[in-house]
Amino acid sequence: MAGPEPPGVDPTAFRRAIARWATGVAVVTARDGGVDGGLTVNALLSVSLNPPMLLVSLTHDADTTAMIERSHRFAVSLLAASQQPWSDRFAQTIPSAEKFLGVPVHRGRDGIALLDGTLGAFECELERTIPVADHHVLVGRVVRIEPGVDAAPLLFYRSRYGEASAADTIRLPPGKP
Repeated sequence: MAGPEPPGVDPTAFRRAIARWATGVAVVTARDGGVDGGLTVNALLSVSLNPPMLLVSLTHDADTTAMIERSHRFAVSLLAASQQPWSDRFAQTIPSAEKFLGVPVHRGRDGIALLDGTLGAFECELERTIPVADHHVLVGRVVRIEPGVDAAPLLFYRSRYGEASAADTIRLPPGKP
């Protein structure tokens, strides 16, 4: 016999709590029918080393999510601290073509846009899509790795950007705790 439903978690409280988890920032890109798509993520996880696999979590209604599900391919570009403007751009809800304006890219093995000057990039084949609430969890098998530049990473913590100012030091901008 099941007990009463536990009280729900307030989404605002959840957002504040999970914001205490520092993450890197990346841009996930896809190409479908000659059209590029991309969006900023910080929900990125290494799933397996053998075979190498990544997991990304994307909103179910993002145009890039649909592109990946149709093409079965995506790429992940890891952003350096100097690339914060790209993170901001790809986080916007604007037409895909506008996201790529003025952003230097090159093409990967399957023609997917890879952002230039990043810390590295992964090209993936979609292994599995798992719908979860308002997101889709996408598991991709890494088919190509592109080493990048040696630079400080772009970090995200408490809903703000930060950067590693040295190998063992992270700076956060002034603001609310």
